Amino acid sequence: MENKNDPATNKRRPGMIGRMWRKISRPSSAYSLGTLLVAGGFAGVLFWGGFNWAMEMTNNEAFCISCHEMKDNVFEEYKETIHYNNHSGVRATCPDCHVPKEWIHKVKRKIVASNELFHHFAGTVSTPEKFEEKRIQLATNVWRAMKSTDSRECRNCHDFRFMDFTLQETRSGKAHQEAVDNNMTCIDCHQGIAHRLPAGAEDAYKAISAEYAPGKTRSVASAHKGVDFSIFDHLSAYVSMAKN
Repeated sequence: MENKNDPATNKRRPGMIGRMWRKISRPSSAYSLGTLLVAGGFAGVLFWGGFNWAMEMTNNEAFCISCHEMKDNVFEEYKETIHYNNHSGVRATCPDCHVPKEWIHKVKRKIVASNELFHHFAGTVSTPEKFEEKRIQLATNVWRAMKSTDSRECRNCHDFRFMDFTLQETRSGKAHQEAVDNNMTCIDCHQGIAHRLPAGAEDAYKAISAEYAPGKTRSVASAHKGVDFSIFDHLSAYVSMAKN
């Protein structure tokens, strides 16, 4: 009878991980090395293709509004904004604003989105009343993310480097130049550009702004006019001009 405490016995009988490694690393007697490499490469291509296909299937507007929480609330608001309907016919969809283009950032965003799926099935915002209760929290989550990435998704379409401020409406040109001079980011002035602002939004954004740039919570309009307007007064003016 073997003694399990005998070092010689333990050496002859590797653990589970060791046995698995031996099976993986041991050359196959049935297939050549070339066959195994080709099969492995083909399997890798299938996996990679399937993974990217799944990523793209979950990265379009139809998927985003497939749950009623989005379709019945923020999507209806978005349809009334300049990002949905405008003179140029160029439309920014949900993923354009909320999903990064770069692959590694996109994967990270999809991982975070699994939390949203959890709350969908948990019914956290399953009714308009529940959604309104959570609106300020949902908005601040997005604002904080955009602040931390320097409004990365906004810059997929809007980039200061390619703006000719002299061709913009006077107020817009001044505001954007002030933003460049003061190292501001898009979300500093454009909260609510695609969705309705929640109650208490101004104070909430000031708190977020203070986390990233203490003391710089004024709007662009306030800065260049020297008047302490609310950033939301400034934003409303922009939205009004865009609709007219």
